[in-house]
Amino acid sequence: MPDPFRLYPATRLRRNRTSESIRKLVAENTVTPADFIWPLFVVDGTGIRDEVSTMPGVHRLSVDQLAKEADRAAELGIPALALFPYTDPSLKNPTGTEALNSDNLVCQAVRAIRKNHPDLMLVCDVALDPYTDHGHDGVLDGDVIMNDETVDLLVKQALILAENGCDTVAPSDMMDGRIGAIRTALEKNGFRNTRICAYAAKYASCFYGPFREAVGSQAALRGDKRSYQMDPANSDEALHEVALDIQEGADLVMVKPGLPYLDIIYRVKQEFGVPTVAYQVSGEYAMIEMAAREGCIDRERAMLEALLAFKRAGADAILTYFAPFAAALLNNRS
Repeated sequence: MPDPFRLYPATRLRRNRTSESIRKLVAENTVTPADFIWPLFVVDGTGIRDEVSTMPGVHRLSVDQLAKEADRAAELGIPALALFPYTDPSLKNPTGTEALNSDNLVCQAVRAIRKNHPDLMLVCDVALDPYTDHGHDGVLDGDVIMNDETVDLLVKQALILAENGCDTVAPSDMMDGRIGAIRTALEKNGFRNTRICAYAAKYASCFYGPFREAVGSQAALRGDKRSYQMDPANSDEALHEVALDIQEGADLVMVKPGLPYLDIIYRVKQEFGVPTVAYQVSGEYAMIEMAAREGCIDRERAMLEALLAFKRAGADAILTYFAPFAAALLNNRS
């Protein structure tokens, strides 16, 4: 058997880098608009486009404005939206009961989008932190997040979202057993085709700050979330989490954050081979945007390089605030 690795000068690896055409031909990974899930923030009111101060270019949108962005997503070829609410503080309480209101902001948004886009994938967050006055993802007993009591509420929230037209519920709370409980309830209530995108390996990260400002939970948060979100020191534990979520009925699994956890994305995809989503979180987005505004990096190149890194690590889809900007750029290049 001949040695496939021929020596220089028979092998000059630069030959396949000499032009744009050959680079495209031999590229091992590509990014397209079809890879993106576009996260959007919905706020009460009409005609509102309120920029998030820590996320340049990202806005809180009233339902009418969000529906227009759904039109834009369809035009750009983005197949999925992820919806997150900015809940009025007057509607928040210790148990996050606004999450169970079938006319809350997310449910209104889902219904509005469904009128014109029945096939657009809508990913709706299942967690209590946008609705609790303490900013945690679950029910508190003193300083302790109560797992099973929280799961009961999450099941009800998931069913309400499905009833209003959400096709993909996304539990982001990191409570034990919630995927199985939600899957059982969906099946029992006739939502057999409603997908579960599990935030399977969600780390207790400092990169979430701008998001928490966007949904209004940052100021309310008491303490931190390290008792239920994963320790950034752990890698093997992520595989355990993902395995459990798959066994309990998850259709897609997510790793969050993204770039600081490319190794986790790679391990998850190699180990399980299931649809894997990377979440390029708010802090990652803000770093690129703000560095670009200061002239430190080229925005377009940094954006696309980061997105390509997720595909190279094994992600099938990328939840990213760059979705409309990257999609427009990629469409213009094609």
